[in-house]
Amino acid sequence: MSLYQKISINNAMHTFTVSVVIPAKNEANSIGNLLCRLNEHDFISEIIVVDDGSSDETADIAKTNHATVLSHPYSMGNGAAIKTGARNASGDIIVFMDADGQHNPEDIAAFIQKIEQGYDMVIGARKTDSQASTTRLIGNFLYNKLASIMTGQKIEDLTSGFRAVRSRHFRKFLYLLPNGFSYPTTSTMAFFRSGLSVCYIPIQTPKREGKSHIKIFKDGTKFFIIILKIGALFSPMRFFLPISILLFLIGATYYGYTYINFGRFTNMSALLFISSLLTFLIGIISEQISSLHYKGIEEGQRRTKRD
Repeated sequence: MSLYQKISINNAMHTFTVSVVIPAKNEANSIGNLLCRLNEHDFISEIIVVDDGSSDETADIAKTNHATVLSHPYSMGNGAAIKTGARNASGDIIVFMDADGQHNPEDIAAFIQKIEQGYDMVIGARKTDSQASTTRLIGNFLYNKLASIMTGQKIEDLTSGFRAVRSRHFRKFLYLLPNGFSYPTTSTMAFFRSGLSVCYIPIQTPKREGKSHIKIFKDGTKFFIIILKIGALFSPMRFFLPISILLFLIGATYYGYTYINFGRFTNMSALLFISSLLTFLIGIISEQISSLHYKGIEEGQRRTKRD
């Protein structure tokens, strides 16, 4: 029995529905082929293409291929398109994928099987030999490491836009998602922080069709800042405690130097010690605020499980 047949049987047994959401901006060269391939899978209940202010025939081609098209009057960003699609998707499971031809519709079946096994989010982790520049590979590696430290979980591909989620969980975090390209970063870390189960499936991504809308250095800097912001929101002590310890060690070292050489305690040492203490206290307060922030979400999850 093929993987596709297994998914069809599971669909009949568990009566879940699957929506595919595709953000698209000027993807007329690739969107038609992608939709044709998606239409071959009858376990997909609906296909939503969010046209993010395209100036080409992206929307018309999507409509011709039986997709539901939601159009933004102007380009609002990839994350904004994801939020529009998620709000309008009717499926119990939402699959997000790019319109540029890099994501293989055949991989969706494996994603759905993982959801069936109990996972709340399944992410396609790009293999290292997938098409990407050396700069992008190094950047992704550093982002993954930093995010892993922030969440305390191993993150294999922080920025992959190919993923499947349980819609009822994903919608709870829509207000956190930025309108730019960093929605994968935010949603992944939010799921980890909320105690929702996440797994990765290795995927191969061929060379994209058309020009990428991501600028390595400009958007890379944004990703780095967003990771730090999300870390401060989701895991405050993992962010503030190392800074506090570093300030304390610098203050202690400087105090030792000035005491040995000049026999006195300087204002700079006092400033470093006070900064260390304040940073630690800010981390504690942030941790309490973060816990309150997720209290409602966690209670909602418990009610859903009881129901």
